Amino acid sequence: MREPLIDTHAHLISDDWETYRARPFTPDLPVPDRPKQSMTAEQLLAHMDRHDVASACLVQRGHVYGYDNGYILDSAERYPDRFHPVVILDAQDPATADHYRDLVRNRGVAGLRLANSRPWILDTAWISSPTAMELWRACADLGTPMTVIVFDNQLSYVLPLIKLIAQMYPELPILLDHGAMPYGISQYEVALREEAGEQVILPPPPDYGITGTIDIFADTPNVSFKITEINMENLMKAGVPAADIVHRMVEIFGPDRMVWGSDVGQSALWNYDQKVAMAHDACARLSHQDARKFLHDNAARIYGLVGAELEEEQRKTA
Repeated sequence: MREPLIDTHAHLISDDWETYRARPFTPDLPVPDRPKQSMTAEQLLAHMDRHDVASACLVQRGHVYGYDNGYILDSAERYPDRFHPVVILDAQDPATADHYRDLVRNRGVAGLRLANSRPWILDTAWISSPTAMELWRACADLGTPMTVIVFDNQLSYVLPLIKLIAQMYPELPILLDHGAMPYGISQYEVALREEAGEQVILPPPPDYGITGTIDIFADTPNVSFKITEINMENLMKAGVPAADIVHRMVEIFGPDRMVWGSDVGQSALWNYDQKVAMAHDACARLSHQDARKFLHDNAARIYGLVGAELEEEQRKTA
């Protein structure tokens, strides 16, 4: 029996480049090139409908649109029962915390994502400056999850910082993109390290590099881990079955702290059909109940979608 899914990591790219223009994060960066392929709201819905994907979190495609979240906000307003926007905002702008509160209350925003677009700059201001801390406080006040993407070369010092913040806000759900572990390294980061003459070798089983990275969150229950195509790609290259590492993470953290995301609109190695198949395959060593939690229930709880999905199901059967 196949489990229903919630896709916690879907990127949209409009095919209307007059209305939704590419924008850099900061004025000193070049305007991003137009991606070769779009992923419109309607295209994503068609994928979701084929595979019983009830809802998708629309994660802002920062390297295309910067802090302009217009396309995911507009798409979620058109399809509020299916899409839940997760915005990226300027964490160093003093006006951002109030702006985020307004987006949650009036534009249906479901969460915030903090991202450092420059992995070669080794600082923590992007996540813990006084202005950035106001965003953590806003998420805690509103009850909306905070998502953080951490580059591989920052894991050793950013993860302990996230743990400190998680302990400050123990009721705040925090999601770590791509697992925030060695198997979450992007191919962009791999290329940077190889250009610097390094050889990227991912840690072997049975630990997979969990010790020394995310194992520090074993006693921090409000921190959860998002598994995406980036993880799947690294696992496949290393010859490691995804089911093994998912099972190992459940052994360490329990079944309530992992969610699945496709990374559609960003990672393009597999189509959506294949991404969903790989998500189900990753559950091969889990119980039926734990598989459902990973693919659906944990995300529904973290993003507060349980009531919304029930209402939609009742509407369909009325």
